[in-house]
Amino acid sequence: MLADMVGRMVSPVFVGRQAELRTLSDAFEQARKQAASAVLLGGEAGGGKTRLVLRFTDEAADTGAHILAGGCVELSTEGLAYAPFTAALRQLVREMGAAEVAALLPEGAARDLARLLPEFGEPSGERETETGRARLFEQILTLLERLAERRPVILVIEDIHWADRSSRDLIAFLSRNLRTAPILMIMTFRSDELHRQHPLRPVLAELMRVEGVARIDLPRLSESEVAAQIAGIRGDAPEAAVVRKVYQRSEGIPLFVEALMERGDDCSSVPDSLQDLIIGSVERLPEDSQRVLRVASAGGNRVGHELLAAVTGLSDIDLENALRPAIAGNVMLVDGRAYVFRHALIREAVHEEMLPGEHNRIHARFAEEIDRDRKLVPPGRAAIEIAHHWYSARDHLWALTSAWEAAGKAADAFAYTEQMQLLERVLSLWDRVPDAAERIGADHVGILERASEAAAISGEVERGLKFVKGALAELDEAAEPERVAYLLVRRAQLTIDRGRRGALPDLRYAERLVPAPSAARAQVLSRLGSFLMFSNETDEGTVLTEEALQIARDLGDVCMEADLLCTLALGHSLAGDLEGALRTNERAMEAATELGNQRIVLRTIGNKVDALNNLGRSEEAVALALEGDALAREYGRYRVSGAFIANNRAEALEALGRWDEAMEVIEQALALDPIPKIRGHLRRLRGQLAAGRGEVELMEQVLAEVGALQNERDEYAQEWLTNLRLRVELHLLRGRPGPALDDVEEMLRVGDMPHSNKAMLGWQFMAQARLTCEVAAAAHPERAREVWHRAQGLFATMKSDGPVADAFGLMFTGEHDAAAEAWQRLGRPYPRARSLTHAAAARAKAGDRDGAAARLTEARAIAAGLRARPLMGEIEALARRVGVTVTAGPAAPVDASAAPDLTPRELEVLRLVALGRSNRDIAGELFISAKTVSVHVSNILGKLAVSTRGEAAAAAHRLSLFT
Repeated sequence: MLADMVGRMVSPVFVGRQAELRTLSDAFEQARKQAASAVLLGGEAGGGKTRLVLRFTDEAADTGAHILAGGCVELSTEGLAYAPFTAALRQLVREMGAAEVAALLPEGAARDLARLLPEFGEPSGERETETGRARLFEQILTLLERLAERRPVILVIEDIHWADRSSRDLIAFLSRNLRTAPILMIMTFRSDELHRQHPLRPVLAELMRVEGVARIDLPRLSESEVAAQIAGIRGDAPEAAVVRKVYQRSEGIPLFVEALMERGDDCSSVPDSLQDLIIGSVERLPEDSQRVLRVASAGGNRVGHELLAAVTGLSDIDLENALRPAIAGNVMLVDGRAYVFRHALIREAVHEEMLPGEHNRIHARFAEEIDRDRKLVPPGRAAIEIAHHWYSARDHLWALTSAWEAAGKAADAFAYTEQMQLLERVLSLWDRVPDAAERIGADHVGILERASEAAAISGEVERGLKFVKGALAELDEAAEPERVAYLLVRRAQLTIDRGRRGALPDLRYAERLVPAPSAARAQVLSRLGSFLMFSNETDEGTVLTEEALQIARDLGDVCMEADLLCTLALGHSLAGDLEGALRTNERAMEAATELGNQRIVLRTIGNKVDALNNLGRSEEAVALALEGDALAREYGRYRVSGAFIANNRAEALEALGRWDEAMEVIEQALALDPIPKIRGHLRRLRGQLAAGRGEVELMEQVLAEVGALQNERDEYAQEWLTNLRLRVELHLLRGRPGPALDDVEEMLRVGDMPHSNKAMLGWQFMAQARLTCEVAAAAHPERAREVWHRAQGLFATMKSDGPVADAFGLMFTGEHDAAAEAWQRLGRPYPRARSLTHAAAARAKAGDRDGAAARLTEARAIAAGLRARPLMGEIEALARRVGVTVTAGPAAPVDASAAPDLTPRELEVLRLVALGRSNRDIAGELFISAKTVSVHVSNILGKLAVSTRGEAAAAAHRLSLFT
């Protein structure tokens, strides 16, 4: 090999970039303080991004940092998924060994990493297409966090302008979720290549909104810096005329300075184009060297020695002799057993010089040699390399078959966008290969089916619908009813994902196509039953689910049986049989545990948390949710299953009046970028908390995001009813009783009104309906009476499912003292305070001012502790009207007794505020996000009745809160 050869035209002196180095150093210092950070480093091609990063990481490594590096390659745009992360993992395996890397992860989690590197054994047999990729992301996040527990980590990802969709998604995921670990991510990209439609542009915009992410745009070198670069290359100070000429011709781009210096001091005959300038260093090489370089350029920026020897047909000695001048001329570099073009621009220029026939022939040789010996390329890359080269060689037959194989490999790695792209290539080549179906063992419809599945998982809804439409157009439902049924179910799901109505007709048609008991019918019934339950057709949904369950048992499919038991438990819950829901859920848990199916285990926990909370056993619900949280992290499934459990945990915390904790849980779950359905639930719950606190602008933001401001009924009853209830809350906060009454009337008017017996939905809405009618009575007496009578008629048809529903029912019937007692037994302070307020009004009307005062005083104390400002205002206004005195002023009196009103976490934050720490510093020390710190600080200011951090610090010292 030629590792002893060095280039001549690269300055050994690091020139300029001191400000950029400081920015990187500052970001790393921030990461060291337990507040993960990221830097986006953009610059023109040839602008010195890699040199800057190498200089910084060399210095950081000297201080003990663990440097991990990987780069995106042009091949990524054709379907090579996760290239930079695979490279970083491969580096880790070389450094530590696969066993030690696996030991950093939850038990069995390394099997997910096996989808990227074979060193981790055989991948898990579970496909779980909807959650598999999320689980893979979590394993990589966990691995980085565990590595950072040993020493600070710097992860360098180069050339993200070439990143595949999966890598872009993973980069965004890590940027949002690497919160407190000492990790710095550095991502480089060519800013001059980001045209308006470039897929990286929205990613960069999203990343710049993430706290802790900075951007550096690398400028061109100044004339004095060009002079320093030239001096470093030549070893002596250049003449001013030479500097000026090189600076003008290169325009301060370091790579072009080096290319110009290779031409000597006389720069008067500079080629017209930069392409010619770059290729000039190649054209001065011997013809044998140029020929090998053209072959190497077809292999990418980095080509292994053995692969290049095989493709060229040269012996080791002949290959080295041909490359020696290129390495001496600084066109190529040696990296272990591989050759690397010094810059991607040089490779691109050489590749563009190839003649058409030469281009096709060389790419075909690469495909043949890699197919002959797949160890010639890094593990996991052979399939996509072969597909790339046959496509570049314009060989339709082998391009089609290799793309089909590569699509399967992409699916195995949960790289569904890349799978979809490769399947689209297969479809585009289909008509050019007469026996395509026989070659790959699948018909044209089969390709469309797989493409539609990949599109659905990737969130490419419109493309998915296009694939389904194409497949349905080719199928005869009489001949292949099951295939048509599956496609109709997929179209229904894509319609839901699109946010449109119309899914139910497809699901019902699919059910009619598969009337006989079969796996296909069971799957169709599972989806239809679940949809009907959420659409408030609970009875029919339950019947269909029970039929599917019997089919699953007859088939011996225990996994499907456990899943269907979970769905059946949901049906029991929505039908008002919460105890039955718990029993059915336990059966599902037993089956899932026996199977070792982690997804279903976590699903049963989430369902049980919800049922316990609806039964008023909210403390139990929170405790179980914490167990589920730990299991989700252990299983590496926190992003999907953990977020689902977190939502139910936050609901229980909200019910218990632990609003600050609920908000923190919501924020942490949202940071995981959960699936849209879970995100919607989390945002709605945040809107409910905003209503209680009187945060009107935040409420409006939430309602806009979840689509509640459009007066369009969602097919899912839970979403529609919650949206409507929140909209009523907003109207009442805005002092608009008329529109609030309109929305209540809208809910009551719907013939199949989703008055779900689930306490947190229908019963809660009925209590709100009474309040709305009372508020609207002054301005709209006739309409308020009419709506109230309609509400009473509906209420008479409802049946209770437990103590929570009973308590809401007492609020509706106006038995406020009884309701207050019920809420006290359930440990739910906010509705207790509301009931006490209404009870006080009733006592005042009956002439019992003392009774009214006692109730208002207790309600005022509860509202103050919750910082429920709108309710506090109602209480104080009622007290003034009645002529009684209740505690006035801020939520927390400023004396030593105020200390218990601050949660332990708030006391920790306040202590650091008093020390003058910034939110970011506090986040690093307490291992929480800076946004969470901001929420805590806001709460502290409210509780201490102060407006600035300085006043809060003074109050803390005055009250001796830290002694």
